[in-house]
Amino acid sequence: MENYGALCLHACGGLCFEKRKTKVQGSLLLQSWPERKGVGVAPSRDLWLKTAACKSKAASPIKYFCSYKDPAVPCDLKAKNFRSPDDEALILKDKAQEVIPYLNGNCIFLVGMMGSGKTTVGKILSEALGYYFFDSDKLVEEAVGGVSVAQIFKEYSEQFFRENETKVLKDLSAMHRLVVATGGGAVIRPINWKYMKRGVTVWLDVPLEALARRIAAVGTHSRPLLHHEPGDAYTKAFLRLSALSEERADDYANSDAIVSLEDIAYKQGLEDVSALTPTTIAIEALVKINEFLSWKGGNGHVF
Repeated sequence: MENYGALCLHACGGLCFEKRKTKVQGSLLLQSWPERKGVGVAPSRDLWLKTAACKSKAASPIKYFCSYKDPAVPCDLKAKNFRSPDDEALILKDKAQEVIPYLNGNCIFLVGMMGSGKTTVGKILSEALGYYFFDSDKLVEEAVGGVSVAQIFKEYSEQFFRENETKVLKDLSAMHRLVVATGGGAVIRPINWKYMKRGVTVWLDVPLEALARRIAAVGTHSRPLLHHEPGDAYTKAFLRLSALSEERADDYANSDAIVSLEDIAYKQGLEDVSALTPTTIAIEALVKINEFLSWKGGNGHVF
């Protein structure tokens, strides 16, 4: 198979992006447009990046405060029950500053069921940390020539998709300063864990009912593992997600950090996880990453 494309980063005050056509023999070529400006990463075999040095000022730790006036209730407890968007933004930056030294530039791989919010949360994390964001499904689609995941499953096979997903993860794992949203089934191949464990793996654990509602709201046509199930959108999503969850539960639990939306909702006094904002989930992810890295460092383990 022949594929064309490469990603080249150039310094232009900040970093701007340019697509070049390059013929590659014998393997799929990763190609993507980073979603935001950020810091360059190291090259790999099939994805190469050319960066020019850019100087940036070190960010000062950002302190946040509580605007509540009731002295009877601790500020941190009240913040759990209510956060304004400005409060969340400040807390997010504060937590990011805490975890950056421990991350040491290593990648973050988000895993979880389809519809769990990996892309949305991943973009927030990348912005807070000054990392690049990549969606592994999108990279596979672009490498195959812009064909959607659903079309790849239909025209080729799931096995074909999984093999190329592994190639993508291998290349990304050789880099630094990336947040990667993986496909829901990336966890089922042991070789993928070998690559993802070069960084920090984070499981976004979302209740199946909430996942089914999210997917039913947008339709199942883009979800190849759900599209052919019988019944209404919610029912077929819930039934198939239940089966997939049972198959993959142990694999997801292999993650370094687990972000349970039910736990977050409980701490905030919410009955429905759908009321949680993506920023709140990203903050919890940073807390869990920090806990894992602190434990890892305390036990003599380093990247």
